[in-house]
Amino acid sequence: MAIQMPHKDEMKERAFVESFKKEAAAAALYELAAQHETDSKRQEILKKLGQIEREHANMWSVKLQDIGVKEPHFPELSQLAKDMTAQDLYRKLDEIELGNAKWYDSLRQLIPDEDIRQLLDRIDEDESNHDATIRQFFTLPTQHLTGALQRILGRETWHKSQSTGWIGDAIYGVNDGLGAIFGIIAGVAGYTADSHTVLVSGFFGAVASTLSMGAGAWLATRSENELHHSEMEHERREIREDPALEREELSLLYQLKGFTQAEAEDITERLAIDEDQFAHAMFQEELGIQEDQKGNPWTSAGVGSLSTFIGGILPLIPFLFLSGVPGMIAAAIVSIVAHFAVGAAKSLVTARGWLASGLEMTAAGVIVGIVSYGVGVIGTMLIHV
Repeated sequence: MAIQMPHKDEMKERAFVESFKKEAAAAALYELAAQHETDSKRQEILKKLGQIEREHANMWSVKLQDIGVKEPHFPELSQLAKDMTAQDLYRKLDEIELGNAKWYDSLRQLIPDEDIRQLLDRIDEDESNHDATIRQFFTLPTQHLTGALQRILGRETWHKSQSTGWIGDAIYGVNDGLGAIFGIIAGVAGYTADSHTVLVSGFFGAVASTLSMGAGAWLATRSENELHHSEMEHERREIREDPALEREELSLLYQLKGFTQAEAEDITERLAIDEDQFAHAMFQEELGIQEDQKGNPWTSAGVGSLSTFIGGILPLIPFLFLSGVPGMIAAAIVSIVAHFAVGAAKSLVTARGWLASGLEMTAAGVIVGIVSYGVGVIGTMLIHV
């Protein structure tokens, strides 16, 4: 028997009703969370989040009325969550927001109408415009909440910690070159006693690592610059398309820094007079980047290549003067000492102590050397079987 597919209008009605219910439930929960909140600033933010969700519900209500369906009613707060604690509310909001995101992804496929796509885009944009707010807002015991609650107000803040500069890049380059080439020469030494072969293998390994690191650093820096540019252009477009919403967001961000609402709104209005100035403030406060904060791909490539080559050459130096077992022992000593020195130097760009960092790198170098040498020995045994 053939399955009868629902009529398109019937399918729309079901989809619109479900969308309304989801947004209405989120709005009610935000309003209830605001009632539980004792901090006035947090309370105001929760109320505004609830208003945004209520506006979304009203959008679906209009869609229902367009197809002749009676406007639904918003749920009563007392009926929705009578005995829920603040923690329960945040957890429930987490579930609802995650469910809403998945629902809207499906709805784009279910009803591929252009007007529905635009409505969903509007909802996504509204919710994505407040990520920085929600990131700073939930500093209570609710920080364990996962993706959905953090995307209530939007995109995940993509920017990473500020680079430690060329010093950090150089240290990590030496680290990579040292570890890779020590592993190569240990493995080749386990396979053959020919010091010349060990030296040549290590040298060409160092060259290959140098070129690979340089190309990788160049591409990474260039990609990061392009990502910065894309994010800033997107922010400028949002400012042009919905300046009121962007002003509200910037005001909230300043309030969370400790300004009063009046002070935050005054600062925002002054900045908003000039679009470029307003955009720069949004770059800083929402994205955490400066417009002139661009890395130089060629500098990154140069530093990465040179430091990797230096790290790769260090284990090879003893083989210029020694051969056989003495050369390998000397290379192992130089490599282990260098591993400790590089590990200790890493403490300049990390929060770890120099001794612990140095010992950790030394242990890693010893393990690499032993394992690589063992693989080389096994290779020799297999060849002669």
